[in-house]
Amino acid sequence: MPNEQKFSVNGPVGRLETVVTLPDDSPRGIAVIAHPHPLYKGSMDNKIVYILARAFVEQRYITTKFNFRGVGESEGSYAKGKGEIEDVLAVTQSVRERYDTGTEPLPLILAGFSFGGGVQAHVAQQLHPHKLILVAPAVERLQAPPVINCAENIVIIQGDQDTVVPLQSILNWATPQTLPVTVIPGAEHFFHGKLNTLRNIILQNCA
Repeated sequence: MPNEQKFSVNGPVGRLETVVTLPDDSPRGIAVIAHPHPLYKGSMDNKIVYILARAFVEQRYITTKFNFRGVGESEGSYAKGKGEIEDVLAVTQSVRERYDTGTEPLPLILAGFSFGGGVQAHVAQQLHPHKLILVAPAVERLQAPPVINCAENIVIIQGDQDTVVPLQSILNWATPQTLPVTVIPGAEHFFHGKLNTLRNIILQNCA
């Protein structure tokens, strides 16, 4: 069984509650997942975060989920996205220091759902991950910058019935960058009834 480890990362404004799951076999990379909006009950226990995490562990990634400042046992308070970008940077650095002990750095996946996806688009500007996986990312609300040159592989997954993050807002952001968008017909923001489809797409893109 995968080995789950819980600890606190020293973030910019205090401790950040973090859970890392280690794969059974030699890891092929590190994955860091950002959760939905802290002010709307978003946390690392979100079901889309869970699906992302399970897929990454299955594909032998050292998988990290954590609570943004002010959520769960994480200290601090909501910081309108800017502080949450710093949280991801702190968690990623800590996880790399703990687990990336080989001679060559492990490939990095940054993933996020909704608010977390918008945050990861900003984080990618600094970390330049191997893969960037964004599920219904709030790119318009968080004024996400272009990511076309920030990652080797970029995956965007979106439902066509999403009223929280409308498909058109994703297309408006992705089209100038010529980024492909995987659209799940009939899926709304939380992918009710479409979770298996979402899981399969994630697995295909992190295999």
